[in-house]
Amino acid sequence: MSEKITPYKDKSRSKKEQVAEMFDTISKNYDGLNRVISFGIDVKWRKRVVRLVSKTNPERILDVATGTGDLAINLSKTGASEIIGLDISAGMLDVGKHKITAKKLDNVIHMVQGDSESLPYEENYFDAITVAFGVRNFENLEKGLSEIFRVLKPGGIFVILETSIPTKTPYKQGYKFYSSTILPLVGKLFSKDKSAYSYLRESAAAFPYGEALNNILRKIGFIEVKDNPQTFGVATIYTATK
Repeated sequence: MSEKITPYKDKSRSKKEQVAEMFDTISKNYDGLNRVISFGIDVKWRKRVVRLVSKTNPERILDVATGTGDLAINLSKTGASEIIGLDISAGMLDVGKHKITAKKLDNVIHMVQGDSESLPYEENYFDAITVAFGVRNFENLEKGLSEIFRVLKPGGIFVILETSIPTKTPYKQGYKFYSSTILPLVGKLFSKDKSAYSYLRESAAAFPYGEALNNILRKIGFIEVKDNPQTFGVATIYTATK
C-alpha cells in the first residue's frame, strides 16, 4: 500500500481534498509541466495506452483522474462512441473542457467532476478504463481500484500509466538526481506552489510499482495483469482485465 502523502500535510483535511486544491492551483500550468519534466516523452506513452485500448474496440471508455483530458482526447482515436473523463479537480476539468471544445469532441468526450473512490456508475458499465498519472493520488488505493473493477465489464481492459523508479544502473542514479535536483527547479518556473511539486516527487517515490502494484491488482480481482516499463523504467504501463 502506498504511503499517504499529501501536498499540504494538513491533518484536519483528507488527502483527496488537498490533492484537489493542489491541482486546481496548478491546472493552468499542468500541461506545460508535463511536457517539460518528461521531455515530451509522456506523449509517446499515452499513444501506447491508446493502441492497447484500441485493440479491444471499446464503445464506452472511462478515463479516471483525467486531469486536463490529454488521454481522453487521444482515446477518441479508438472510435469509442462515449468517453467520460472523470476528475476531482474542477480547475483541471475546466482546462480540459476548453481543449475538447477546440477539437470539436464535445459530442464524444464528457468531463465529469467526481471521486475515483465512489464512481457514479453501475456495475459492468465500461468496456475500457484508463488512469494516467493518477492512481498515486487515490486516498485509498485499494478502494479506488475496487471501484474501477466494479464498473468495468467482464473481459474489459484496464490500463494504468504511472511513474515508476528505474532499478538498473545508471538510470536509477540519474533518476534520483533528476527528481531531487532538477524537478524542484522546474517546478519553481511553473508555479509558486512549492508544495505541489514536492508532492509530485514524493508521491512518485513512495508509490508501489512493478510487481508490487501487480499484486495489488490481483488482490482486487483483476486477471491477466502485466507491467511494461517505459523509457528505462521512469514510467510503467500496466494492463489487466476482469
